Amino acid sequence: MGYKVAVVGATGNVGREMLDILAERAFPADEVVALASRRSQGQEVSFGDKILKVKVLDTYDFSDTDICLMSAGGEASKEWSPRIGQQGCVVIDNSSAFRYDSDVPLIVPEVNADAVVGFTKRNIIANPNCSTAQLVVALKPLHEAATIKRVVVSTYQSVSGAGKDAMDELFSQTRAVFTAGEVVTKKFTKRIAFNVIPHIDVFMEDGYTKEEWKMVAETKKMLDPKIKLTATAVRVPVFIGHAEAVNVEFERPLSPEQATEILRNAPGVLVIDKRENGGYMTPHEAAGEDATYISRIREDATVENGLNFWCVSDNLRKGAALNAVQIAEVLVNRKLLNRARPAA
Repeated sequence: MGYKVAVVGATGNVGREMLDILAERAFPADEVVALASRRSQGQEVSFGDKILKVKVLDTYDFSDTDICLMSAGGEASKEWSPRIGQQGCVVIDNSSAFRYDSDVPLIVPEVNADAVVGFTKRNIIANPNCSTAQLVVALKPLHEAATIKRVVVSTYQSVSGAGKDAMDELFSQTRAVFTAGEVVTKKFTKRIAFNVIPHIDVFMEDGYTKEEWKMVAETKKMLDPKIKLTATAVRVPVFIGHAEAVNVEFERPLSPEQATEILRNAPGVLVIDKRENGGYMTPHEAAGEDATYISRIREDATVENGLNFWCVSDNLRKGAALNAVQIAEVLVNRKLLNRARPAA
């Protein structure tokens, strides 16, 4: 038995990554369809050793499609995800449109896979924000061991989190700096080349940005509403890969050695932590990899039961495309889809 899968936003960074990961992981699909807006109609995208021609979302019939991986932005998702779900197709949405809807499960499979059963209310499952996804993969096993009270996190987020135009802007600005050309700023509020910008998403009334608020709300929804979390989200001149400096305060003692052992045995986590030059992971090394990497695990002696660590992951993969495909795999493995078609 095989499944029919549609990827919406197939020409974007995350959509292309979704197609690559479906092929890499040999997802049990008899048919994969690439969808996008009318301006992308007829474009070609890769799926394993195949080339798919992009079809138009507006006219596509989802009634015989089992899973839709949605990566077309929040406004498109608000319009299309409920319609697609009503046709019997399960939508796994990468945008923020439904993350905070009580009838839509917000899922990171290593953290709260059991909550996926709630998809039947609307036939929609939400992917978390990229910066939250890697954080909760690391926090989950530590929370189970010693109960987290408070988290302070500073993010160092790559430009790919803001889309292809943002990546192009970093490239063009960097080139302009080296050639003494004009540094043009369009996507970001300030120059990103050889700079860092402490501003991701819109500002809210309390002075936090929405990106920072997302990390708070999503961690509480997926992990534990009792956890107190505060975040500072920063954009850095890196193409792919988000990094986070994380400070955690626990209810019970947890030594760096115990935390290291717990994380080494946690799903989706790889610990690279040698206390020597280069004995840690960086975004450059994490790009193209599936794991969430943890380094620099050490005690925070300024609080009772405190630890610090460094967390790095490929934001296009675990932060988006890989997590969506893993959710689809949970649906298949737990036999939660009832419309698999006979193998072609």
